[in-house]
Parts: sequence; C-alpha cells; structure tokens
Amino acid sequence: MTSTGMNMMSRIVFYEDRNFQGRSYECMSDCPDMSSYMSRCHSCRVERGCFMVYDRTNYMGNQYFMRRGEYADYMSMFGMSDCIRSCRMIPMHRGSYRMRIYERENFGGQMYELMDDCDNIMDRYRMSNCMSCNVMDGHWLMYEQPHYRGRMMYMRPGEYRSFMNMGMSGMRFMSMRRIMDSCY
Repeated sequence: MTSTGMNMMSRIVFYEDRNFQGRSYECMSDCPDMSSYMSRCHSCRVERGCFMVYDRTNYMGNQYFMRRGEYADYMSMFGMSDCIRSCRMIPMHRGSYRMRIYERENFGGQMYELMDDCDNIMDRYRMSNCMSCNVMDGHWLMYEQPHYRGRMMYMRPGEYRSFMNMGMSGMRFMSMRRIMDSCY
C-alpha cells in the first residue's frame, strides 16, 4: 500500500515575520519557489501533515523536517541563516518500509537492507560511509551524524546513485529514520 488520500489534507501556513505576523501564504502541496508569494518567511504553522522546507528554491540547500505544530521563530530554533524558499509535502505512507544502503556510489561496495530506523550505521553494520541508496518502500530521513543529528535529507522511493551529484558533496549519512504515521 502506498500514499493515501490523507495527503489532500496536508496544510502549512508561512508567515513573513516571526510569531505568525505579516503576510501569510497557505500551501497544501509542493512549492518550488515561494518568492512570488512572499519576500521572506520567518515563521510557520503546520496544521496537518508533514513537510520538508528548504532554504533555497527548487528543493535545494539545507532541509528541515516540519511536523504538525507551530514554529514561531524557526530560524533561531534550527539555526537557519536564511529563510524558507521552497517546501515539499511528504505523503503519508502506510505499509512496509524498505531501503538498501550502499557503501559506494552507483550501488557499489557493501549493501545492507533496512526495514526500520538505524541510529548508527557504523555500530550496526560496521559501515563507515553511505554513498548511495535505493528506497523501495516508504519515506525516510537520512542524517549526517549518528543518533539522528546534523543536516538531514528527505528520501522518497527511488534510486539515489550518488549523493555527491545531488549537491551533498562532503556529506556522509550515518543514521536513517522512517517518516511514520506518528509524525502526522
């Protein structure tokens, strides 16, 4: 089973200023460039669903996971140096989760299959690096440091042959977490 009709209910509201002040923009799906709607964005309210927000247009730059809640001043909360420029709605997934991680680019080197969260690939698999992956089922967050810390990247089903070609050069992924119903 894949994404459900619940996705139509996802909703995030962005505000130009901190504490939900200034002009607002409501979004219920992906938005690659928010600059035509607002000149800046410093707070948001996720009313339903989950979203990834990005500090550059076209889903580029640093990524932040937003679940239902209020973010009155997320710039200081997340240590962002810039404001949100694009966002992507994360579809709710019901069913199994499956991802293969590889030590090298193009699915080379050691391979391990994950079906649950992994807080440290070095401890669990003796794997010092993850350079490519294949997400077969579910939606995942991959983190730069063990124990779900550091910069993150949203991975939806698909093949990711080279993280370096995705603008993630110099970034290693050391922990992975499923985006589950409890996030919504």
